[in-house]
Amino acid sequence: MGRLRQVVIDCEKPSALARFWAAVLDDFDVRPYDDEEVARLAALGYTPETDPGVIVDGPHFEICFQKVDREPRSKTPVHFDIESADWLAEIERLTGLGATVKDWFEGRVWMRDPEGNDFCVVAGDR
Repeated sequence: MGRLRQVVIDCEKPSALARFWAAVLDDFDVRPYDDEEVARLAALGYTPETDPGVIVDGPHFEICFQKVDREPRSKTPVHFDIESADWLAEIERLTGLGATVKDWFEGRVWMRDPEGNDFCVVAGDR
């Protein structure tokens, strides 16, 4: 039986999208860069801000944001559902972080992150 270790998200700006999702999710943080990792990136011509692969660590799995050239889509085939007890306040907080609202449904809202990836915010009492 397998265990979920990592979710990989293809994106244009891994550092910025990693910071967005770390701010969205409880107990998730962008993996810090130590001196050795900064030196490794520099040898490849990158900085932490231009790193093509940024990890966000969470309590049970990690999310990897990797730089790729993506084809535009009207809807992504996989998305996160975020639950919140105060979902209207959470929607407002997330739009303040750069998310946009795509559509409203009963007890949920379809949103997009700053790069257009779909996700939903669901009322916690559902």
